[in-house]
Amino acid sequence: MSRRSTKTLAAALLAGGLLMSAPTAAGALDLDSLGPLGALDTGSLDTGSLGPENLADTPRLASVANFRDVAGNTGAGYKAANGHHLNRGVIYRSDAPTKTSDADLATLTALGVADAYDMRGQSEITNPLIGGQDKLPADAVYKNVPIEFSNLIQLAQTITSPEQAAQFLVDTNKSFVTDAAKRTQFATVLTDIANNDGAQLFHCTSGKDRTGWTAMLLQSLAGLPQQTIMDDYLLSNTYLEETNQKILQQITGALGAQAATNLTPILGVDASYLQAGLDQITADYGTVDKYLSEGLGLDAATIAKLKAKLVA
Repeated sequence: MSRRSTKTLAAALLAGGLLMSAPTAAGALDLDSLGPLGALDTGSLDTGSLGPENLADTPRLASVANFRDVAGNTGAGYKAANGHHLNRGVIYRSDAPTKTSDADLATLTALGVADAYDMRGQSEITNPLIGGQDKLPADAVYKNVPIEFSNLIQLAQTITSPEQAAQFLVDTNKSFVTDAAKRTQFATVLTDIANNDGAQLFHCTSGKDRTGWTAMLLQSLAGLPQQTIMDDYLLSNTYLEETNQKILQQITGALGAQAATNLTPILGVDASYLQAGLDQITADYGTVDKYLSEGLGLDAATIAKLKAKLVA
């Protein structure tokens, strides 16, 4: 049996509740003082009723705060418009796994993570304060697919109000539609996810903007209702809450309270950010499907492979 087949089997066993992930341990530096990570209140998210398989919940990772399943973290997976549930344990999203603890590495290995797509630019990866190389399972294949994005230090020097910070992310989401270079990189990530075996993981720095956009595209082509997609997008605020509080404390100590206030909107997500990108899709392409085929240039075979991965 190949290494990837072994990892896929382990992931299947874990999803069925037959393997228990190792206890998570807090990562070094910024994450070591975070409190216990409990279960999420998914609010209006429709995860459907539990099926006979009684799938185990997606593990919370203490050292990779925004790690979660594109298909939903509990039960049978999010319910698509046609009544089918999305397949859990196939495609994951996260913030940058640069300080992954040994316990969380064991969990990622058990989940069968085979490929990881890093959408950070080189300036983010090499930044001595907020960057770092991915720390992944030994057999996972790493690929950098950079989609440039100003890092927090650069933004702290240019953002002068919360309103300006919010507008920055509105404009960023619009650029995912209007910027040809960014469209090319999103197409690369989706094409590789479609064509590679084993569980797939994609991420950026915080796992909320470029990652949130990619998750939206996958969920849209799988037929999730718009409200479910938006609610899932907004979960980053819950997953990153404790981490962001620590970051704001650090910004306050280094740059003052006003700088922390100015940058607060950039640390989270708001419905207006994603909606700005969706509105740009409507203006430029009409539908998400046309954005995928015409804007990203995905062919019918690639889209069919993605749907097959996602939809039961």
